[in-house]
Amino acid sequence: MRINSKQQELIQGLIEDLNRHFPDVKFVDITESPENPDDLWINVTEPGDDDREIELIEFFGEKSADILMDYGYHMLVMPIR
Repeated sequence: MRINSKQQELIQGLIEDLNRHFPDVKFVDITESPENPDDLWINVTEPGDDDREIELIEFFGEKSADILMDYGYHMLVMPIR
């Protein structure tokens, strides 16, 4: 997996947002999507409950859409078990 400097900058911003808005959720790693190796998954720990997970998915869904529209990179924040 190759991550360029702009992708790294965008990922760092997502991780900073994670730490600021979801301190109970921790960054785990970055992987390629199994469907498309050009898509990146930013894997994080699961929030404590379903409502918090919905908040996380909605919050980062908007940010991911902005990144896709502005830069052409498909990045998803994925809670993992």
